[in-house]
Amino acid sequence: MSEGETNVVAMIGGTICLIAGLIMLGWLIRRIAQGNQFTKDVRAENKVVIVTGSSGGIGKETALDLASRGATVYMACRDMQKCEQARLQIIDKTKNSKVYARKLDLASLESVRNFVKEFLEEEERLDILINNAGVMNLPRWETEDGFEMQLGVNHLGHFLLTNLLLDTLKASAPSRIVVVASMVYSLGVIRKDDLNSKKSYNKFTAYFQSKLANVLFAKELSKRLEGTGVTCNSLHPGVVQTELMRYQTIVSKLVIPFRICLKSPKSGAQTQLMVALDPDLEKVSGKYFENCTMEEESSVAKDDEMAKWLWNKSVEWTKSDQRF
Repeated sequence: MSEGETNVVAMIGGTICLIAGLIMLGWLIRRIAQGNQFTKDVRAENKVVIVTGSSGGIGKETALDLASRGATVYMACRDMQKCEQARLQIIDKTKNSKVYARKLDLASLESVRNFVKEFLEEEERLDILINNAGVMNLPRWETEDGFEMQLGVNHLGHFLLTNLLLDTLKASAPSRIVVVASMVYSLGVIRKDDLNSKKSYNKFTAYFQSKLANVLFAKELSKRLEGTGVTCNSLHPGVVQTELMRYQTIVSKLVIPFRICLKSPKSGAQTQLMVALDPDLEKVSGKYFENCTMEEESSVAKDDEMAKWLWNKSVEWTKSDQRF
């Protein structure tokens, strides 16, 4: 073999090694990015569960996992065609026929009330409520009731849903409420003088506010539920590649923080599954979790007076002190 041929072979071999090395590095980064997994073999045959926003993403993966454990799962979704498709896929994979698709549009308080009314006509108990649905970084749209969409869907819709189901959760105790928030809550500010973002609007700060509202809601509700056997915790699922990012710019999709570093929906569901099912957490309430680990909240989540103010304002706006 000539010197030139030897150099070509060496160059090809070096290129192959470089490509293989990059593939291995990418695989390793991707694996690390998936975070901790909930691996306990907890069965749920006697559990009735509601998962909001479960037609795709981490909500669908959560519903799938719960169904595989034998739970009766109510998939509460806005898009019924997509929800029904997901339901059939879950039944096919788990062979659990106790999976139901029900209409819930969190941008409509009437829809929330209708969902709860119909659910209570079907079920006498509720063991786990997973407030998973959410929207992110939208233009300034309003809900059917005139609320800024991110606050309306992420917080107010779930606030009403949860309050209307509290009696059933208490009657089913020990039971759990799981609130899917985000780590960006720590950047949030509850704008008491412009909670509905009518004076000014920024899609990012409005999202941060809605996620802080989730954490404050969970903290305040946990205090109100002391002694009832019902727990309420909030969590950050991780940065997950789901349809929640559909309103991001192309640059944001590429940069935050690189596609390879995003969690899969299945991995993104792990923390809420742990909070919903782990026997060790049966009496843990008012806490915040990330990556299947309990974490200390930032100072904004410890503002008890703000949590009470937000609770009272949410009751006023959703009329959650009224029934149907």
